[in-house]
Amino acid sequence: IEAAALAEALGTSSGHALAARSLSIHGHHLATEVEKPALFERAAGLAREAIRLDPVNPEAHLQLAHALGRYGQLLGVLQAAAEGYAEKVSAPIKEALRLDPDMAAAHLALATWHAEAASTGGFMARMLYGATGKDAVRHYEKAVELAPGNKVALTEYAFGLLLLDRDRNRERARDLLTRAIGLPPEDAYDRLVHQQAVERLAGLDRPAPRQRDVHQGGTDR
Repeated sequence: IEAAALAEALGTSSGHALAARSLSIHGHHLATEVEKPALFERAAGLAREAIRLDPVNPEAHLQLAHALGRYGQLLGVLQAAAEGYAEKVSAPIKEALRLDPDMAAAHLALATWHAEAASTGGFMARMLYGATGKDAVRHYEKAVELAPGNKVALTEYAFGLLLLDRDRNRERARDLLTRAIGLPPEDAYDRLVHQQAVERLAGLDRPAPRQRDVHQGGTDR
């Protein structure tokens, strides 16, 4: 939260986007359930201000998707669908990619959006949102191609594969998680992701956990 305040104080689009990212990460990983809604709403507001300050900043659009996705997760599948969160999340990710087609984090976010929508909604996800497992893999591959040594990209790819088909993709996910764990953490967020990767790898041969409730955009899990 202190980092978000410092970033916001810069008064720039990049600063507001960084503040939004910091709040979304804090809200998801460290906040209590009571604290989460306000944090994600504030993150979304900061991201919108980042877009206002610089409409062609792709990171600002990506962080709007991130904040909205995290908020949507709190609502559950039915309410999130009724309020249009699938489209609310995908639209700013696609705008980020329009502005920067080689933005690895945006490819990763769109990949996870496809994976979560397809795994949750199946045929209806394809009909309503155009979400497919094939597109998920395509964007995951692009993200890893653009950021081959990125712990988050490798970990998210593994998680997405397990969502799509745990049994069929288990060994590929195992390889990705092993590679991710072998990379040194670069910052505090990487350390959080590292621990998630370790835990998921250790539980890979146990029965699948309950899937998360809503497609959210995939970055900064």
